[in-house]
Amino acid sequence: MDAPRKQSKVIRWIDERLPIFAFVDHELNAYPTPRNLSYWWNFGSLAGFMLVTMIATGIFLAMQYTPHVDFAFDSVERIMRDVNWGWLMRYIHMNGASFFFIVTYIHVFRGLYYGSYKYPRELLWMLGVVILLLMMATAFMGYVLPWGQMSFWGATVITNLFSAIPIVGNDIVTWLWGGFAVGNPTLNRFYSLHYLLPFLIVGVVMLHLLALHQHGSNNPLGIDRKGPQDSIPFHPYYTIKDMFGLGVFLIVYAAFVFFMPNALGDPENYIPANPLQTPPEIVPEWYFLPYYAILRSVPDIWLLVFTIPSKLAGVLCLFGSIGVLFVVPWLDTSPVRSSRFRPVYRWFFWVLVIDAFALGAVGAHRPDAVIGGISYLSIGRVGTLYYFFHFLVLLPLLGKIERPRPLPASISAAVLKSVPPAASGKMEHA
Repeated sequence: MDAPRKQSKVIRWIDERLPIFAFVDHELNAYPTPRNLSYWWNFGSLAGFMLVTMIATGIFLAMQYTPHVDFAFDSVERIMRDVNWGWLMRYIHMNGASFFFIVTYIHVFRGLYYGSYKYPRELLWMLGVVILLLMMATAFMGYVLPWGQMSFWGATVITNLFSAIPIVGNDIVTWLWGGFAVGNPTLNRFYSLHYLLPFLIVGVVMLHLLALHQHGSNNPLGIDRKGPQDSIPFHPYYTIKDMFGLGVFLIVYAAFVFFMPNALGDPENYIPANPLQTPPEIVPEWYFLPYYAILRSVPDIWLLVFTIPSKLAGVLCLFGSIGVLFVVPWLDTSPVRSSRFRPVYRWFFWVLVIDAFALGAVGAHRPDAVIGGISYLSIGRVGTLYYFFHFLVLLPLLGKIERPRPLPASISAAVLKSVPPAASGKMEHA
């Protein structure tokens, strides 16, 4: 209550005309937050931290990079060898892409587990899926910029997927390439878009936060706040919690940057791009492997009088694997949000997590490779089938037939019930 009297005259003068400080204080300080958020809620702020880190290091690298097929590879080597702290900026940026996807994927699966996509947060969830799509596009274009072997051939293979689209496919590929093969126009286009898209992500993140603050955060119980007793201010309670989580995250991040910076990359990308020599195996970055497995696993699909070729069917399923996330709020028919009270759905959720890892393993191996007498292609087809079965069949069906456990009366009742009587008494007295 004393905060306004402690503000300087300059801040009060600005706030009377442009209430930016009052807005920040309300949204980041006094913002009421459910009192039972766990560390799984740290990954949203970690994703924001990684976005800022990627933009800052990306601007530094853009100052030294030359977007030309004759000089791109050498300019990256110059950044690593001759530019002061260039090696550090590149390793932070290169490994930052992987860690950005790690925290984002955990954030997405946390939302799926606790039903954070349900009413009234449908648009919040959909904006999050848009952010994921923009991240994928940005990461793909950024991976092309070093102009190594995997950069060149990855760009060739992925952009060629659009040729499977009937009638307009080849025109789309030509437009993406800026010509009739991956070359200098392609590199320039990808460099421009790779620089632009992160700022577009920032804009969507702002909308994401606006939608979040409209109805507040979901919580592990998946029930709405009933009153002030269910809430605590975001600061200092969750700022401290986020700072602790950030510290642990930075320890792991720094371990990769300083001790194993190339562990998550492909050694083929340290070879200059050669259009006349195809690498033994063209594999995307690890965070694209599940989608790559889906792309390669889909066979020809027969629909009554016509056939969808496997290449087009794979592309459709690839984009469908992300598109289905947009409609999850309407596919899940259960009135209960949190999986804590949905014992059957909880088991299938963990099957989905295992399925995602299995698809990642399939994407990292040749389709004709065999493990335990079973081909990776067969595993990929089963994994792809379950992925769509989970969202398109299980979610609607379980919402109708599952009998969830009773929900607690309120957040505070559930929190205080889990606290020993002596500790609870001290809290009430305080």
